[in-house]
Amino acid sequence: MLRRLIGFAVTLLLAAAVIFLLLDLLPGDPARFILGINASAEAVAALRTQLGLDAPAHERFLGWVWGMLHGDFGVSVTQRAPVAALIAERLAVTLPLTLIAMAISMAVGLPIGILAARRRGKATDTALMVLAQTGVAIPNFWFGMLLTLLFAVTLRWLPPGGFTPWQEDGWAALRGLILPGLALALPQASILARVMRTALVDVTGQDFIRTAHAKGLPERAVTVKHALRNILIPVVTVIGLDLASFIDGAFLTEYVFNIPGMGRYGLGALLDRDLPVMIPLVIYTATLYIFANLVVDLLYGVIDPRIRYD
Repeated sequence: MLRRLIGFAVTLLLAAAVIFLLLDLLPGDPARFILGINASAEAVAALRTQLGLDAPAHERFLGWVWGMLHGDFGVSVTQRAPVAALIAERLAVTLPLTLIAMAISMAVGLPIGILAARRRGKATDTALMVLAQTGVAIPNFWFGMLLTLLFAVTLRWLPPGGFTPWQEDGWAALRGLILPGLALALPQASILARVMRTALVDVTGQDFIRTAHAKGLPERAVTVKHALRNILIPVVTVIGLDLASFIDGAFLTEYVFNIPGMGRYGLGALLDRDLPVMIPLVIYTATLYIFANLVVDLLYGVIDPRIRYD
């Protein structure tokens, strides 16, 4: 675990260096872009000094890393506010959205995969896998539009978009996250269902499953106590990858549903070339990717004690 935590820190540092370099190599002058083409040279030079763009790249990178380690992400150029406070405000929207999407994905995908495996080769199996394949093929932002048309426009059960702050009305805020949560979750639930079904079908042909049946155990006990315990590794892997997929999907989903989360904020910062905001947001995404892989990697040894890392 200690070796992997050290690897996590090194990987994150390398990712930060690559991200900083790529953003630094973007064409155009950020100061000129922010002020406009009619800005004077003095104004552009002053803004470059304010942003620290006149310093060498390695000094800017080390200063940026040192500031982030102390919780100082800088000040947004467009909003003139601390980036840490702006990110915390958006994270209060994106984090619940991610948790809702993950809960829906697991609640839908796992039972469908189990049911399809237990009805292998039958009409139920075929129908469920066709639905799962359809869910994989549909982009989540387009699926979100369909959900809005059905539940918001036609049935009027849920709001079509927007977000009410948690401190104003918690129930309204939760209702505003249901449709985007469904849009994020159902495509990933389709992938999870297919993986669950394939893994469960593979394990049911092994000797210990046949022995459990020969002992007279009911099908439910064989599935829950014996089969599921031995297919957790691929399932946990997919769930970890789902977390990364929710991060990617949130960018477009939040834009479609007009939700003030991290994805929509990051897209706006990219269009405005707000570097003090862009860099921490990209690092945030990279951190979640690496952290998800780290957690999944450590869970392997917990799920299967036979696994040892040399």
